[in-house]
Amino acid sequence: MRKLISTGSPFEETAGYSRAVVQGDWCFVSGTTGYDYATMTMPETVEAQTRNCLATIAKALGDGGFEMADVVRAHYYITDQAFVDVVFPILGEAFGEIRPAATMIVCQLNKPEMKIEIEVTALRRMA
Repeated sequence: MRKLISTGSPFEETAGYSRAVVQGDWCFVSGTTGYDYATMTMPETVEAQTRNCLATIAKALGDGGFEMADVVRAHYYITDQAFVDVVFPILGEAFGEIRPAATMIVCQLNKPEMKIEIEVTALRRMA
């Protein structure tokens, strides 16, 4: 059974994607930037953007019946190498005990205000 999860972001409809897709015991969360989707505003700092990314991801996982502890893979995309040491502690707060396989890449993102994008894959843990 396939379940599509949306945040209601206008990007999802325009670009034709889901925030997350649940397929069986797997949940694939799309790359998520730091927008506050309730107000469609983007914070200035990479710290605030990172926290927004993680909150949006946690909500999408929850909507699919998953938890952050189910995350097995994470991809982090940042726009400036200087952000590495800034976001590592925030990521450590979220994933320190979970310890998914992870990759961080420095790159350009779709909009100039975007400083970080996070994508995760989760596998439902067996009781």
